[in-house]
Amino acid sequence: MKISVIGAGAVGATTADNMARANFVDEIVLLDIKEGVAEGKAQDIQQTAALLGFDTKVKGVTNNYVETAGSTVAVITSGIPRKPGMTREELIGTNAAIVKNVVENLIQHSPDIIILVVSNPMDTMTYLAFKASGLPKNRIIGMGGALDSARFKYQLATALNASAADLHAIVIGGHGDTTMIPLIGKATWNSIPVGNFLSAAEQEDIVKKTMVGGATLTALIGTSAWYAPGAAAAAMVKSIVLNQNKVFTASVYLEGEFGEEDIHIGVPVVINKNGWDKIVPLELTEEEAQLFRESAKAVRAMNAVLQEDNRF
Repeated sequence: MKISVIGAGAVGATTADNMARANFVDEIVLLDIKEGVAEGKAQDIQQTAALLGFDTKVKGVTNNYVETAGSTVAVITSGIPRKPGMTREELIGTNAAIVKNVVENLIQHSPDIIILVVSNPMDTMTYLAFKASGLPKNRIIGMGGALDSARFKYQLATALNASAADLHAIVIGGHGDTTMIPLIGKATWNSIPVGNFLSAAEQEDIVKKTMVGGATLTALIGTSAWYAPGAAAAAMVKSIVLNQNKVFTASVYLEGEFGEEDIHIGVPVVINKNGWDKIVPLELTEEEAQLFRESAKAVRAMNAVLQEDNRF
């Protein structure tokens, strides 16, 4: 089985590295447009096999999509981060052109592929991938909610002095500082509501810290994070390849679920060999439902830029 990762930057390379270490796939193709970058990073990852004991083959290629032929899953990390002075519209326009080209090339060589989108703005790029590809909705998935939920658990684990593995907590809504919704009222520590251990002020602080998790890291290290995004993408691919039926928050196409339609936005879904298999019902409070509506409105405003530019 082959997995392709498009974009050999920090997130793409870390995704490939995590998948190789987990040893659940035969071959990983790492592709980048910059000459030699994917080849070099692939070799670097491959040289750890003797030390870590995995058998996955990692191959780097420069902009040659023929090498991706027959891929079961592709992870798209291509695109540029927002730069100082760059408008939202400029970022969307630049990355939209990149993502659309990547999707078209992937489908040409792997018509049955499942696509996992990491590129930002993630919900809008996932929506574009769906509209441009013509693939069934279950085969286009946006990664953001899985990462946001991991960051939520990190904040909870820190506050509770608990193992993150013992926590159940999800973030829904758009993948952005102002659009994500950490569901603190539904978070549990081994099935016990975290509200039993944390004050209202502590819970509010955790929600705020979760929502600026990405911005916090950017301020600290001067660039976007890569370890957690790479791990999140790899975990979702693993659930597809091994048919694990794990529940992740993912940006998927809604057709009336949660009161929204014709939009990609984060909701809990089952991930398996079909891609995202089904949406998990979630009873929201009126406050949570209102936040979700506001989040969807913000995502639609981003999507409108695509429509204005006739991107699909």
